[in-house]
Amino acid sequence: MAEYIPGVCNIGEEEIRGRVVSGWFGLVLTIIVAALLIYLQASKWMYFILFFPAFIGALGFLQAAFHFCVAFGTQGLFNVSQEGGRVESVSQAEFRIKDQKKAVLILVYSVVVGFAVTSCAALFTLFV
Repeated sequence: MAEYIPGVCNIGEEEIRGRVVSGWFGLVLTIIVAALLIYLQASKWMYFILFFPAFIGALGFLQAAFHFCVAFGTQGLFNVSQEGGRVESVSQAEFRIKDQKKAVLILVYSVVVGFAVTSCAALFTLFV
């Protein structure tokens, strides 16, 4: 069983499973959108739309890997229980700050992955 550790872990197994599902959703959506763009021979600039599903996928997988929910971290919440939906509040201000820093870090990583995927797709169009 997971336990809340400020700036390290704020979600348990049930919440982690949800983040993995959202990661897979973003990844599959990225692949589908990329395939459609290729099939439709869309403009190079249209490939930048891939940022959004790639960001969603990265955000889901990174939250699962870090055992940390960005939304909970920014709102001062945690849920390490076995069942989802039992959210508790973080009481100490220093713990909230640690959680907010971790949330921002995961968001930055997700943005970087989103831009990397978008850049690779845009470069791909130069060679097709």
